[in-house]
Amino acid sequence: MVNYKDLGLVNTRAMFAKAVKGGYAIPAFNFNNMEQMQAIIMAAVETKSPVILQISKGARNYANQTLLRYMAEGAVAYAKELGCEHPEIVLHLDHGDSYELCKNCIEMGFSSVMIDGSALPYDENVALTKKVVDFAHQHDVTVEGELGVLAGVEDEVSAAESHYTKPEEVIDFVTKTGVDSLAISIGTSHGAYKFTPEQCTVDPKTGRLLPPPLAFDVLEAVEEKLPGFPIVLHGSSSVPQEDVDIINSNGGCLKAAVGIPEEQLRKASKSAVCKINIDSDSRLAMTAAIRKTLAEKPAEFDPRKYLGPARDRMKELYMHKIINVLGSNGKISH
Repeated sequence: MVNYKDLGLVNTRAMFAKAVKGGYAIPAFNFNNMEQMQAIIMAAVETKSPVILQISKGARNYANQTLLRYMAEGAVAYAKELGCEHPEIVLHLDHGDSYELCKNCIEMGFSSVMIDGSALPYDENVALTKKVVDFAHQHDVTVEGELGVLAGVEDEVSAAESHYTKPEEVIDFVTKTGVDSLAISIGTSHGAYKFTPEQCTVDPKTGRLLPPPLAFDVLEAVEEKLPGFPIVLHGSSSVPQEDVDIINSNGGCLKAAVGIPEEQLRKASKSAVCKINIDSDSRLAMTAAIRKTLAEKPAEFDPRKYLGPARDRMKELYMHKIINVLGSNGKISH
């Protein structure tokens, strides 16, 4: 058993309480490799923001669970090396799909886990979530549950249709399971292709697709039922069109990739939404920088020469999200 506290990590409890009270959201950035992690830590330290390092089941299989444990420990040491005396870094399992996976992650040093039983019948979701909570809380690990289904594809998580969270279920769910935070469905979606062209309208000025607005009425109804309870939004990448254009103009083929407008995420951040998940945006930023570098320098074969610019571009993206969208900058004292 590896205790996350020995790695220098924290859980989400105090972090979320401060965020709900302060009207901002904590960034939950997914990472799969060293460059992504470096960029996340550099951005968090420079902006003095708490941060959640998020690992999906697929990323865990890709990177290796033992290496991840040491990368998390290294992330804390790296933040201190960059001048942050008391970094607030969470290592979180994104979309855990079984009790065994969540248990294993907790035993390997994760400080927070998500158990996603949202595709199960309601009572089964409650039972599975409670089982994970009971084990996690013995080790002071925080747990995120989910009610409602998000459409889209992200690693192993995929659903053809979304189902909004039913506000009338949230009190019962939270009471029966004991979860520390709740992911809800209000119209966000996984992946870079969040909406079909039929769901969108066309901006007459730019000709670009505009997604349907988020269901803030559902969010408000949930907040009314659970005042001050930490709410999480998944599938909240904005899919920056600048990166999509760079990818497409350098040999890529991303058609009709549409994300969540940042002004809607800003509005959500000021509510009880205290954790916003962002994955596709950093993938796009990384791929845009790599494609651009290789197109401009076709003879280049040193990975550092194209992964370095990719890391820089991701860092810029993370800093932008922290300062201009989530408002979590300056929330930890160094």
